[in-house]
Amino acid sequence: MSEPNWALARKRQTLAERARVVKDIRSFFVNRGYLEIETPHRIPANAPEPHIDAIVSGAWALHTSPELAMKRLLAAGYEQLFQICRVWRDSERGQYHLPEFTLLEWYRTDVDYNALMTECMELLFVLVPEGKLCRKGRTIDLAMPWKRLTVAEAFSQYASTELDEALATDRFEEILTAEVEPQLGKDRPTFLTEYPASMAALARLKPEDTQVAERFELYIDGLELANAFSELTDPDEQRSRFEADEDTRRSAGKTPYPLPEKFLTEMATMPEAAGIALGLDRLIMLLTDAEKIDDVVAFTPDDL
Repeated sequence: MSEPNWALARKRQTLAERARVVKDIRSFFVNRGYLEIETPHRIPANAPEPHIDAIVSGAWALHTSPELAMKRLLAAGYEQLFQICRVWRDSERGQYHLPEFTLLEWYRTDVDYNALMTECMELLFVLVPEGKLCRKGRTIDLAMPWKRLTVAEAFSQYASTELDEALATDRFEEILTAEVEPQLGKDRPTFLTEYPASMAALARLKPEDTQVAERFELYIDGLELANAFSELTDPDEQRSRFEADEDTRRSAGKTPYPLPEKFLTEMATMPEAAGIALGLDRLIMLLTDAEKIDDVVAFTPDDL
């Protein structure tokens, strides 16, 4: 007589907690007047990001984020949106990475990224009302407000190279990942803010200091949990950034991507807004004190 898959059976408690978290997240946003929406997973064009590769699906690709479709809804007059969905990124596999994973994204009009920092804190307070996380025998205090640290300050404190030198030598991502990120959010969640303008992605530049972007990433226990922007609403500037990113991709020998033309066209009517993508699997890892992302999903690609 064959036995059950014990590795799968042992995940029952974690998967039940995951279901509880998803339910509470939905309630959090619905109670605040957000509309839950669904957008297509298979699309003609993703944002051409230098370090993210899409998975091909016929002549199109699986989406790496629902961001472009959700912003088209903002441009059409929707004011508060959220979505919990699967996304795909090629060749991403590791302790904290899966090629297919779950994102929570939400968008609000007429606010900037500061409002999203507040909502991050309020969401975690709802999910963890006792206000403390236990990670590897340590306690992380979730009491508000959380720490804010600019990218320049983080490099000065934790990196072996100053920010300007890291950018000039094209070692920003390498140093951020290896030296800075592991130090962030160890005892209290940390918002890493004011990314260099060259790392703005789809964020607007700070009006009073155009050398940096209104972008933040949220870190808890050294783990990047979320990435947020005060959204860029200038289609010409966004096209220029996309073209530069696509040039970078092609110079690195990556597969050419088409530009998302419908998004760029409709961007002209997009209001001031802010948006954020939060890794749901990583959030479950933090809430359950899991060591790796494999522990908080029912199946990984290796299990299939």
